[in-house]
Amino acid sequence: MAELILGPMLRHVDETSATIWMETDAPCSVRVLDCETRTFSVAGHHYALVILEGLAAATVYEYAVALDGEQRWPDATSALPASVIRTHRRQSGHEGQSARVVFGSCRTAAPHIAPWALELSLDVRGRGVDALYAYAFEMARRPIEEWPDLAVFLGDQIYADDSSPQTRARVHAARAASPPKEPTTLPDELVDGFEQFTWLYQESWSPELERWFLANVPSVMVFDDHEMIDDWNISADWVADIRRQPWWEDHVIGGLMTYWLYQHLGNLSPQLIREEGLLAELVDADDGEAILHRWAMGTEEFTPVPGGYRFNFVRDIGRIRLVMLDARNGRVLEPGQRRIIDDDEWRWVVEACSAPVDHLMIGTSVPAFVARGMHDLQVWNEAMSDGRWGRLGRRIGELGRIKADMEDWPSFNASFEALSQLLVDVGRSERPNAPQTIAVLSGDIHFSYASQIRFPSERPMHSTVHQLVNSPIRNALTGPERTAMHLGLSRVVGVVGRVLRRCVGRRRTDLRWQIDQGPVFDNSLGELTYDGPRATSRVLHTRPYDERAEPALDTAFEIDLVAGSASRRSTLPLAATLAAAFAAALAATARRYGRRSDSRHRHGRGHGRRHGGGDRGGRHH
Repeated sequence: MAELILGPMLRHVDETSATIWMETDAPCSVRVLDCETRTFSVAGHHYALVILEGLAAATVYEYAVALDGEQRWPDATSALPASVIRTHRRQSGHEGQSARVVFGSCRTAAPHIAPWALELSLDVRGRGVDALYAYAFEMARRPIEEWPDLAVFLGDQIYADDSSPQTRARVHAARAASPPKEPTTLPDELVDGFEQFTWLYQESWSPELERWFLANVPSVMVFDDHEMIDDWNISADWVADIRRQPWWEDHVIGGLMTYWLYQHLGNLSPQLIREEGLLAELVDADDGEAILHRWAMGTEEFTPVPGGYRFNFVRDIGRIRLVMLDARNGRVLEPGQRRIIDDDEWRWVVEACSAPVDHLMIGTSVPAFVARGMHDLQVWNEAMSDGRWGRLGRRIGELGRIKADMEDWPSFNASFEALSQLLVDVGRSERPNAPQTIAVLSGDIHFSYASQIRFPSERPMHSTVHQLVNSPIRNALTGPERTAMHLGLSRVVGVVGRVLRRCVGRRRTDLRWQIDQGPVFDNSLGELTYDGPRATSRVLHTRPYDERAEPALDTAFEIDLVAGSASRRSTLPLAATLAAAFAAALAATARRYGRRSDSRHRHGRGHGRRHGGGDRGGRHH
């Protein structure tokens, strides 16, 4: 009898339809509610996307999953609440919409016990307490009315170049069993090809609580670099170098194939799935590996091109809209013509953001508005990489771009200016139906913050605009790394960046912002709450691991998105911030050496076991 490997995952939901994704261990029929479909196969793996249509609006449907007529979800022994589909309420006129949205990025997979749940400063295997796990733990105790309506995952849902414990062991075993006949440059820590990518998703989404969360909260996802490899598509030189590696083609094609199967397919509405036609091709094939491989080859070799594959998409909750941007795969990297999104796709973005909505979210894996010093350094670096100081300057700029991860929106300054203009065009005072709030949601940089974007007086705005960053969900930095980040946010770096930007003749943007709330370096999850014209945002960060206690989240900061985060700014002076960071780094180092031996022998008697943690990765049975 067929069994579930992953899922069910509730993906697209609107007023009358929903999609539910899953992976099974054998071909079978899949039934959810009154809908039955067959699995399709890719490279010997079996998947199903159940498309439910004709549902009633504003209705809660409790659902189960049957494979070949036998119920496989939920497990009869589970103490977790039943899985449900909550369709959206139909909108009439300008009636306000209420919704709760959680968001974040950068989540490594590891057991929820020590040593993996410890901070990295205490144990080299530590990744801290998983914020998604802690949120799901608390959510299971809440009434359905308080559950999120959408989860927005902004990249690095897996780490192909820093694989999780189970996957790393499987990769090493596979390479030991079949060693290469010739020396290879494939890094030891990198997964290799389609099959090994599937192991990452299985380890990340198998634990019981996370699996239950994904079965109940509709989700959207977009990739960042670690879905493939660190710094993926950071520059033209980087792309040319990586494509010379003999292992790269199998690696990136496997990454793209699994990304479409495990993440992107569920982003699409039933209508877009039919218009695209790729799922129908896979369903009709005995095994769709060649079909998806051909698609991935075109995506890798010919992106971006006009009419190429679109990873951008829209998700609506009534009059609340999310426009999710591909800021990684569709880049234009030629010096002097750099774009984080090519011109053809940008026209689509402008149209998608111009819909009449009450609140607009723009999702992008990398931030648009970083600390001003880092903004200026990235603008300077782009000018250097474009040859502003000659051939030597270009080499210095290219090296700095890669070594310092200078790939946020300011590193593609033309795209940053286009985004700035889009925010003005969408949110200006004279525009009818301008949204009440615009939130740019991002991750990637391993600390969370909120910045209100202020516009010149000659461009009055109706919309209040924020950059909201939440990162990581689970991959916190060490104390010394946090200290380095604090220095990057300092006034000293601000002065250096401003001087260097002026030296290459780049003008200062006329928008103004600073970090109003944060930075928060702990594992965390962002939460947006919309209620008609009102909107708030908060960052929930994890408490340190305690084997005797349940996982818990505390509010790091909360802001009113209409009044603006700048109205509630509470930052420490620079000296106090740096002193606290250095003290934390020293304390963490002392704890690391004083407690390492103890942490290696801890066992999960507390919350790590409560919902299926442990060395098995918490697979649901």
